[in-house]
Amino acid sequence: MFGLSHLFYPWGFLVQIFAIVHFVRRRPENYWFYVIFFGGWLGGAVYIVAEVIPDLGLLRGVFQGFGRRSRIQKVETDILDNPSPANYEELGELYKDQGQFEKAQEAFTKAIAARGDSIYTFYSRALCSLGLNDLDGAIPDLERVVTADRKFDYYRAAGLLADAYARTGQLERADPLFAEVTQISTTPETLYNYASFLKTVNRPDEAREWAQKLQAKKRTLPRYMQRRERPWFRKGKTLLKELASA
Repeated sequence: MFGLSHLFYPWGFLVQIFAIVHFVRRRPENYWFYVIFFGGWLGGAVYIVAEVIPDLGLLRGVFQGFGRRSRIQKVETDILDNPSPANYEELGELYKDQGQFEKAQEAFTKAIAARGDSIYTFYSRALCSLGLNDLDGAIPDLERVVTADRKFDYYRAAGLLADAYARTGQLERADPLFAEVTQISTTPETLYNYASFLKTVNRPDEAREWAQKLQAKKRTLPRYMQRRERPWFRKGKTLLKELASA
């Protein structure tokens, strides 16, 4: 294998560099570093086939972003003639998908001012508030959503509300809500947030148990979902290390 490396120079070297850069940015399983580093161009190529190519599906949103920007311009023009709640809601969703949470929040606020009976709009504004780390702004909207529909977004709204309570020091309100949500929802986000809450309230054994459940969850998910939820698994692994050293 290594005797043939001169035939691929410098392309083999570039393949290896590309694989290492992707590894550092995406942080898959650690063993891939050794495959890339010691496997040379072949190890890099194997990594690209196994990890990089499947990740291309996650880039779909990047390409959709070009069309989204033109749609934003169209909706903004439509609003000049027709400032309806539906147009403001669509504009908010477009901005939210672009990660422009402040503009999205403003659009949802205008939609709510015109028609305040859609819990979906309150939920969308809450997600924008969370994106801006405005927990105090998110809590009233999430409370409204959860009061209207306890199961909204497959209990994610309730789970986010529990986490917002916990992160704003309202531990006595977070505890029973987390206990309820985790009976139903086992998403990586919810598992991590609950484990983090348990660590905060000095219940390390339970925190460790739920962080381990998060890592076990990874083994049961399809590969594409493992990639999508990778940030939560990474946070869970860090949490386990913190609990082990405490």
